[in-house]
Amino acid sequence: MPNPWTGKGNPYTRKEVIERLRSTLKNGQPLIAAGAGTGISAKFIERGGADLIIIYNSGRFRMAGHGSTAGLMAYGDANAVAMEIGEYEVLPIVEEIPVICGVHASDPRRRMWHWLLQVKDMGFSGVNNFPTHTIVDGHFRQVLEETGMSVKKEFEMVALARKMDLFSIVYVATAEEAKAMAEAGADAIIAHVGTTIGGSIGVTGAVCTMDDAVKRTQTIIDGARSVRKDIFFLSHGGPICTPEDAAYINAHTDCVGFVGASSLERMAVEQSLIDLTRKFKGIPVRDTSLEPFQGA
Repeated sequence: MPNPWTGKGNPYTRKEVIERLRSTLKNGQPLIAAGAGTGISAKFIERGGADLIIIYNSGRFRMAGHGSTAGLMAYGDANAVAMEIGEYEVLPIVEEIPVICGVHASDPRRRMWHWLLQVKDMGFSGVNNFPTHTIVDGHFRQVLEETGMSVKKEFEMVALARKMDLFSIVYVATAEEAKAMAEAGADAIIAHVGTTIGGSIGVTGAVCTMDDAVKRTQTIIDGARSVRKDIFFLSHGGPICTPEDAAYINAHTDCVGFVGASSLERMAVEQSLIDLTRKFKGIPVRDTSLEPFQGA
């Protein structure tokens, strides 16, 4: 349903986004959400048929040639970066599909209800919990939990988004987090199994196997389903980085789709630029080495 003020799609209500996704599944197609760090990425992701575009602050680092994990570090205001990418690059260029805003819910400087009102007013149709502390573990995760920057803030943000009629598609890493997100009212849950492998800046050692990814993904799904049955489940990260990988996860779990950021936006650019540049370097050229130089 187009926006009556613009004739284009965004923003959509939560119900409208859900209806679009259900229609996609009813037509026998998977749900594909893609991260876009630039307007040109968003333009052609939409033309490729993605169902959702998600704006991550990490997209700016990713498309600048850095690892996506930079989005978790103190290299800028994550909320402001996501808002800026959306306002000036993606929302003006996307024609029809819903655009989701990454929200750093544990930022102690923001009144989250106030920030979500700005997200909605900008024309985003939903929220995602990125940067997310669900993918932080060990001692540092314990420090975050004990010093007011807990993952609980992300659950609370999703509950606020639900009250504000914003669609929510969220990352979790465990069944317990999935259960809490389901209780908060999340509409779609992404099973995050680790940083994406592959490409120039993908991880190599810090990753699980595909069998582990299947087990972890289904465990997350089961945790959420113990609370609600009306949630969309998607896979992300680790060894799941190609269409064939995502198909394997769909076939061996109850996932109905995939979320790609590095695996779509970054890897598409990396290899295509390498190949195209090499083709240009291979074009014939007339040998002018023996001709006299005509310069001054």
